[in-house]
Amino acid sequence: MTYSGAVKVGGPADVHELADLMISKVAVGSMNNNAYLLRCRATGEQLLIDAAAEPETLLNLIGDDGIASVVTTHRHGDHWGALQAVVDATGARTYAGAHDAEGIPVPTDVLVHDGDVITVGRVSLTARHLVGHTPGSIALVYDDPHGHPHVFTGDCLFPGGVGNTWGDAKNFASLIDDVETKLFGQLPDETWVYPGHGNDTMLGTERPHLAEWRERGW
Repeated sequence: MTYSGAVKVGGPADVHELADLMISKVAVGSMNNNAYLLRCRATGEQLLIDAAAEPETLLNLIGDDGIASVVTTHRHGDHWGALQAVVDATGARTYAGAHDAEGIPVPTDVLVHDGDVITVGRVSLTARHLVGHTPGSIALVYDDPHGHPHVFTGDCLFPGGVGNTWGDAKNFASLIDDVETKLFGQLPDETWVYPGHGNDTMLGTERPHLAEWRERGW
């Protein structure tokens, strides 16, 4: 099966099949948010990244096996609009960045800090705290032992640039510094990037443009 990462609201999920992990990507809501369902192939345990909108769509994607946990990448409402409904239906444990949890109106069970490890079955994801788009945004890195890494970046990194900082120079400097240091500085060009909206990319595709992004200020 060929995975492209190109999904649209109302359309089917696209599934990236890795040796130990299955990643199902779906677009939901009026802001075309991406939600990602991760399934450990060894245990069947599932984790959802960003219960953004359309709880019926997300619960249909999750299926009868349910989910163990939901990770919210950051506090903006378009990334947690379906969180309460999904938690009510599944009993999932909630995770969010320690500095963003107060801005999410669904209680966070586990506060996530930089370097924390979140598991789904036998698969481990490492959290990276990225400051600037929000105070407590987190990205999740899966270092696939059978291939290249994969990173779920929320709204901190997209094809063509870092996330929106609304003209705030301090926040932009913080975000691009964190993205460059904690993602580009630690992960190879082959790393697959799954953003909070739109199409996927790879770090190697974006790396040559870092200086350009700094120069333009967004």
